[in-house]
Amino acid sequence: MFNDKVTEKDVVKMDPEFQDLLKRVLAIQADCEIGGPHLYVKDILPNAPTRADQIMVAKTAAEEMDHFRKIARLAGDIGHDVSYVLSWPNQKRYVEAFRGKINTWEDFAIFGYLIDRVGRYQLEEFVGCSYQPLAQILPHIIKEEIGHVGYGGSKAAELAAKGDEGRERLQKAVDFWYPKALDMFGRSDSKRSERYRYWGLKRRSNEQARNEYIKEVNPLIVKLGLQVPNVEKNRLHQ
Repeated sequence: MFNDKVTEKDVVKMDPEFQDLLKRVLAIQADCEIGGPHLYVKDILPNAPTRADQIMVAKTAAEEMDHFRKIARLAGDIGHDVSYVLSWPNQKRYVEAFRGKINTWEDFAIFGYLIDRVGRYQLEEFVGCSYQPLAQILPHIIKEEIGHVGYGGSKAAELAAKGDEGRERLQKAVDFWYPKALDMFGRSDSKRSERYRYWGLKRRSNEQARNEYIKEVNPLIVKLGLQVPNVEKNRLHQ
């Protein structure tokens, strides 16, 4: 197990596997940060129910784009240009959750509540990681991601309080996004996940992180008066 701390200037001296894994994880993280705004800015921003909601949608998108810039800068510092993800169509995104489209306000609320929560888990993997420049930019990014999750939760609660019709639309959104959230953690038997942990770039296995997420999020879904979907239904990865 690798326990050292690596700086930008140390990367070229590192084992090629470490370099490849670091570049890969930065590219995927950059793509995830920009993938959200690409899903909802065009359709959700102009159609948000109130001016205050429009401001929050715009603020969320701006923060995610800033997260992209921070991650892209780290990648560029080690000679890996990830700007290509800016022009990618959604269908090419690294993570399946960002390949679709957010069509309704219910989708946007649940996306924030479930998908951005996975984003928080992903970022927490890098806390104290072996690559110091990545670990150093995390506190502010994680704080903003927690804000996105909280906003999604407050909007979901408002929608759930509107009665059976509101909960029905919200349940449809949960049924769609819940399996995508679980798949974001990757395969339980991933060999690459083991190598990330060996090099100190991540802390938990995919399965461990997913199980912790399920334990956290399932009671929150029930609290909204909704049913938790079958954890094995509509999944790409187990």
